[in-house]
Amino acid sequence: MQKSVREKKDPTLVDALIPMLFLIGLLSMAVYLFGEDASWGPNQIALIFSALVAALVGLKNHHHWDEMAQGVVKSINQALPAIFILLAVGALIGTWVMSGTVTTMIYYGLKLLSPHIFYPTVVIVTAIISASIGSSWTTVGTIGVGLIGIAHGMGMSMPVTAGAIISGSYFGDKISPLSDTTNLAPAVAGADLYSHIRHMLWTTVPSITLALILFSMLGFSASATGDVAIKEQTLTAIHQNFHTSLWLLTPVLLVIVLAVLKLKPFPVILLGALAGGILAVIFQPEQIVQFVNRPDLSKPMVMIAGVWKAMYTGFTTSTGVKTIDDLVNRGGMNSMLEVIWLILTALTFGGVMEETGLLKRLVLTLLKGVRSTGSLIFTTLLTGLGVNIVASDQYMAIVLPGRMFKAEFEKRNLAPENLSRALEDSGTLTSALIPWNTCGAYMAGTLGVATLAYLPFTFFNLINPLMAIVFGFTGISVKKMTKEEK
Repeated sequence: MQKSVREKKDPTLVDALIPMLFLIGLLSMAVYLFGEDASWGPNQIALIFSALVAALVGLKNHHHWDEMAQGVVKSINQALPAIFILLAVGALIGTWVMSGTVTTMIYYGLKLLSPHIFYPTVVIVTAIISASIGSSWTTVGTIGVGLIGIAHGMGMSMPVTAGAIISGSYFGDKISPLSDTTNLAPAVAGADLYSHIRHMLWTTVPSITLALILFSMLGFSASATGDVAIKEQTLTAIHQNFHTSLWLLTPVLLVIVLAVLKLKPFPVILLGALAGGILAVIFQPEQIVQFVNRPDLSKPMVMIAGVWKAMYTGFTTSTGVKTIDDLVNRGGMNSMLEVIWLILTALTFGGVMEETGLLKRLVLTLLKGVRSTGSLIFTTLLTGLGVNIVASDQYMAIVLPGRMFKAEFEKRNLAPENLSRALEDSGTLTSALIPWNTCGAYMAGTLGVATLAYLPFTFFNLINPLMAIVFGFTGISVKKMTKEEK
């Protein structure tokens, strides 16, 4: 006689809150005990044990362990492209540093930029590049690396610079028809792409304007005048240790052109890394010989070994100047392994939460409190943030609230652009503010600045959701359905 399978129970609100409160408690303790280093090990432990707690709740509700494991596999599978991009960016940084591409960007940036206008310039430059290629990740992984080096050479604040890079990159990403998230949000909500972009301008333009004002104020403040001695020391050290040439900027141009042509980010970034390696052989052979330190190899083999090694370990050298050594001793695929570790553990927790229905239960609870149009938009924004925290993936933070709130927006005669804008105002923008989210982990790993350190200075990402809340409750730019849409 076949044994009957127990019917799965719907989770209660208490069920859904148990793993969430457990996670919040562990993450808070991790920050208290380890500070900014929490993202490089302690948070991973917190996420794994919280996933275990969520699984135990699932077992209580008669979910099978194998099903929850499949949920984790599905969650991680969605993030595999992001993981491979991270590895490619690590290789790119390694070869670009060794070739002198990064130091060339730093050299000319130090020559041309004034500390007083540095922060707003960073926002504008990254916004233009990101809008052109439709990718905040590619912008941060290429131009952003050079800008963070320029800031270091000027004696500027690393967290503020990272905040400016992320603010500009995400603004450009949001208004670009080439962006994947900008296409995903209207697709989920049932809106037209260009109507979605025009509707987003209501919140994005005032937000980036306020961000530029704040960055300009920081730039003109007495504490942001830059360190002239550090700047001159950096310029001298670069000139003495690296060849600088405009030709060394061709890998940057290559990546931008290929991205505009809509090639996938992973091969584009790998090709950029390979281009950096070729230029390293041409322009920096002495550095490669010193880096490899293998007198038993022929020179061609040393060159190959140098490019290969820079891709997996990053580049290391000793110039005798700490400022330069801090800038150039970085990169390599293995430098991204801790970031990937964080992403995998976060997605494990998110996968269990979704598979067991605990995440859906939290969202439905939020929906019960919706009364007005303002509260509906606010709840959508809050859900996007919550999914970014729990599921650790910006795509899920767009798709899940979009699926769950679409009918409610239609019921209230609200145009789909309202929903698609809310999905981006929260799901896209808050992803970079969560240390264990794929986006937050990527930004921290690529720029070398902890998420919690740059978070207070991501002015655009912080202001935009608040602007969306104000517009929602006041009715400004809230669009009703047309007869055709009905």
